[in-house]
Amino acid sequence: MMNINWLKLVGVILIGGYFLRAVAAPADWHLIDGVDLIFHEAGHTLFFWAPEWLNIAGGSIFQVFLPLALAVVAWRRDQNYTAAVLLMWAGQSFVNVSVYAGDALKMQLPLISPYAEHDWNFLLWRFGLLRHTNLIAGIIKGVGLTTFFAGLALAFYQSFERKEETLSLPD
Repeated sequence: MMNINWLKLVGVILIGGYFLRAVAAPADWHLIDGVDLIFHEAGHTLFFWAPEWLNIAGGSIFQVFLPLALAVVAWRRDQNYTAAVLLMWAGQSFVNVSVYAGDALKMQLPLISPYAEHDWNFLLWRFGLLRHTNLIAGIIKGVGLTTFFAGLALAFYQSFERKEETLSLPD
């Protein structure tokens, strides 16, 4: 027997709808993009000790790693609904990174400072992959969409509480 947890279901609709808008129009600015940017920049700081290429990649790595790591922690604590919502965020974050990666050739996105280097231009140039910019951005976007929709499906599934029926025999 299944019961609907209406609070969770409304949450899926609202949160999932918000993230769906963000992944459907990733070039537009959404509030979550500001959150992603904070963690992106924190990633550069966390990788200060690493070789230059890893320090530069650290922004995008940490931006998607954080919601994924939080999803794993929530899942291990049997907070499956929370884990699913965090997977939606991770998917949106991947899609956000795909926009940045896809800009590696044109370099038209505004950066946080006029002195900032374009991470993905540097990375793809460094590894001789600039000619594959669109493919790489497409792969990152595909991973993001898959992650987002997996999170959405899991959150929807978690909105339904399964209760086992027990048979009671008359005395």
